[in-house]
Amino acid sequence: MFIYFACQHGAESFLKSEMETVAPSAKFAFSRPGFVTFRTEDSFSPNAINQLPLTFARTRGISVGRTGKEHATDDARADYILNTLADIDAPMLSSTSQESSIVTSIDQIHAWQRDPKIPGDDGFEPGRTEVADAAGHMIRERLQIDSKIGINRIAKSGQLVLDCALVEPDQWWFGYHVAESTSSRWPGGVYSLRLPEHAVSRAYLKMEESIRWSQLPLQAGDTCVEIGSSPGGSCQALLDRGMNVIGIDPAQMHESVLAHANFTHWRARAADLKRSEFSEAKWLFSDSNVAPNYTLDSVEHIVENRRVNVHGLVLTLKLMQPELAEQIPTYIERVKKWGYEYVRLRQLAFNRREICMVAMKSRSYRRRRPKKRAS
Repeated sequence: MFIYFACQHGAESFLKSEMETVAPSAKFAFSRPGFVTFRTEDSFSPNAINQLPLTFARTRGISVGRTGKEHATDDARADYILNTLADIDAPMLSSTSQESSIVTSIDQIHAWQRDPKIPGDDGFEPGRTEVADAAGHMIRERLQIDSKIGINRIAKSGQLVLDCALVEPDQWWFGYHVAESTSSRWPGGVYSLRLPEHAVSRAYLKMEESIRWSQLPLQAGDTCVEIGSSPGGSCQALLDRGMNVIGIDPAQMHESVLAHANFTHWRARAADLKRSEFSEAKWLFSDSNVAPNYTLDSVEHIVENRRVNVHGLVLTLKLMQPELAEQIPTYIERVKKWGYEYVRLRQLAFNRREICMVAMKSRSYRRRRPKKRAS
């Protein structure tokens, strides 16, 4: 069987290294920037694939084949995929369907194009495209799938998703996965975002995606601190959610951010501030252009203070040299020693050469809801 992965343009080698560790039986098979497949003699269920701890995998699934130049028309592509899927049984693939055929069991269709370049380069940002949407509609029509089946919508947990990766204009890869984690519910593993007109930098997109992926239970009025906040795009994403935000950066913030009533700028380096000044912080964010250990040093000095009770961390770790990715397990263990039991990492779709680490003292924070008042 073949397993496919979407990743950031240029992150293929990182993904290959991770697979060598977590699934050594899977052998590299095919690669293009932003898309990788592996072949394995072992039988991986969709659930087992979802559980592979991979930082650099954007989305993943079981491949059923690809079309090429010999399938140049929509009819030829449709015939190929229909014939391929006809031989696949669907039991246990989807919790929402009792059908025995994978075609009649499909709950969603996700079609996406691999990234042509690194996010942020030449104005490129990942997400839905008209070309991919059109491909999804063509597949639904030609396979005579119920018109109620969504095209590039966010899937519900447990739904069976038919994937179409437009790797090249004349090369489409098909496969399927079961939506479980938050990112596996998104088309191509990307939550489509557009930079708001008022945003002062694309850091707004990174912050917004990190919150949606991590499902941090932020509540309006919470105090959030960001280290490395200039010019303020990420702070704006928090302010737009009703947070009280403290930005720490020796550089100047954008005037529109400074003008916000719920924003405070501490124009200094985090290392120069008294740790007690962080006593009101509930959430700590950091996105500084330094090596990961420097970021972790700054955060450690804050959260290890007995007067500080930060519930959760969202840290951007810069991979300035490729070999820094080899230290990821070390970074995780270091943060856990601070008392943060729940640690996750992901290269977000809107990250560049960096990864996002989310850590919480308790996993229960993720799903905590305000208690209802007695009537």
